[in-house]
Amino acid sequence: MSKEIYLTGDRPTGKLHIGHYIGSLKNRVHMQNSGQFDPFVMIADTQAFTDNARNPEKIHQALTEVALDYLAVGIDPEKTTIFVQSQIKGLFELTEYFMNLVSVARLQRNPTVKAEISQKGFGEGIPAGFLTYPVSQAADIAIFRATKVPVGDDQEPMLEQTRELVRSFNHAYHSDVLVEPVGVFPPKGQGRLPGIDGNAKMSKSLGNGIYISDDTDIMAKKVKAMYTDPLHINISDPGHVEGNIVFTYLDIFDTDKQRVQDLKDQYTAGGLGDMKLKKHLIEVMEAEMAPIRARRQNYAQDIPAVLRMLQEGSNHANVIAEETMKDVRHAMGIDYFG
Repeated sequence: MSKEIYLTGDRPTGKLHIGHYIGSLKNRVHMQNSGQFDPFVMIADTQAFTDNARNPEKIHQALTEVALDYLAVGIDPEKTTIFVQSQIKGLFELTEYFMNLVSVARLQRNPTVKAEISQKGFGEGIPAGFLTYPVSQAADIAIFRATKVPVGDDQEPMLEQTRELVRSFNHAYHSDVLVEPVGVFPPKGQGRLPGIDGNAKMSKSLGNGIYISDDTDIMAKKVKAMYTDPLHINISDPGHVEGNIVFTYLDIFDTDKQRVQDLKDQYTAGGLGDMKLKKHLIEVMEAEMAPIRARRQNYAQDIPAVLRMLQEGSNHANVIAEETMKDVRHAMGIDYFG
């Protein structure tokens, strides 16, 4: 019995942060190790060019950083095909065919894209490639016939657009060549980790993240700078848990839920200082992140080996993608010469 295929990935625009780790990476590793899936993980450099076209060096440098982050958290190239998007030639062809099956108005209505356009301040100067990247993303998923896509909970609009394009293709060409994917989301309440400044989203561009590669001192410094309760001035003051980022992180990283509840009760009643609370969070996070950081440092000693791993993964991904493209061309009737 063949395994279900899952596909997911990240844009190489910088090192990955713990928001990525909690929102998606941990889930990928769990699915990989379950033995139920044939996993594909993509470094989406083509997509990164949609808003970094004049800064290729940024993408080049980040590509190995993202690969190191993957290996560090436990994505295993013996179990998962890790590949580079730009090296899969069939993706560009399938994206072109998908472009003809979606309107500009539909792309403009995508809430995820609308939010990103606003955040980046494109206005009327939005690059065409950025507006249409959900089409490219749909091709990424469809070309590997992925049925499961582990993503953060803000990516459901992208998956719905993928399903629409798959249905449109199969209907237009009277085929069942492509399959509709479903999202695999983190446990409720763990889909998005807020930034240390209290912003709802941890983001490289906002500079409010803790990175997988951050050493102990840097991570501790960032935790100590976390937004808490502005009304909790004195230790004896009753504090507020809701909106307190330290407790948000403890809910996720501390596996002793009774201990977390006791801390919440103490903080609410008064008598627990913010710094003591943050020191506990540092200890809890360090216990989880230290082994990951050590693995990353080990892999970073041999970058040529990391690049060879990406090349081998890309070669394998190309074989799978080309199998799909043969079926796509046949469905469209453009395999003119056999």
